[in-house]
Amino acid sequence: MNNKQTLTSDETMRSRHSVRKYVPNVRIPEAELNEILELAGTAPSSWNLQHWRFLVIQEEENKQRMLPIAYNQQQIVDSSAVIVVLGDTQANLVADEIYGAALNAGAITQQVYDTLLGNIQRAYASSATVGVEEAIRNGSLAAMQLMLAAKAKGYDTCPIGGFNRVELVKAFQVPDRYVPVMLITLGQAAAPAHGSGRFPIERTVILETFAASSNE
Repeated sequence: MNNKQTLTSDETMRSRHSVRKYVPNVRIPEAELNEILELAGTAPSSWNLQHWRFLVIQEEENKQRMLPIAYNQQQIVDSSAVIVVLGDTQANLVADEIYGAALNAGAITQQVYDTLLGNIQRAYASSATVGVEEAIRNGSLAAMQLMLAAKAKGYDTCPIGGFNRVELVKAFQVPDRYVPVMLITLGQAAAPAHGSGRFPIERTVILETFAASSNE
């Protein structure tokens, strides 16, 4: 059983560590998993285009298919779920859906609607790589939010960047529109994760300009 306790936001962030050993055969209740995914979807995104899509892998057969794709990491099959975070490289195509609803609700004017859609379409037309860049950037924001939401509910996670993206797309028939951002294993830790060191803010924070800083 998952032992849960209410965590403050500070406690959630400080206690989140990457867990690689999970208790096998733990099923996260559907309502609880959906709430974690819903909270992940409250992440910010460029123009509110919500670039993320979550491919949820829970069934044993599909975990076994994922195992060699993730270079045989045992956490893939022991975790309760593997969340494949995907990014929408054509998120500009949903702009009308998002801002059309705002226009119809009276939240924005026609002028604002036209300006926003024009800006979005010009941005996506400006570079052949902007769609992928935005998909990865914004998908990563949702991924971090997902991990914090899971921790707040008593579950642990591990982000995985080491996997065969080509084989994942092929095995799970991911449409060309979406780019794999990362995998996240999710479940009940079999043992507490070990903490990891962090640089002090004196090492990571630069005030105003690098000109007067010795940080690299």
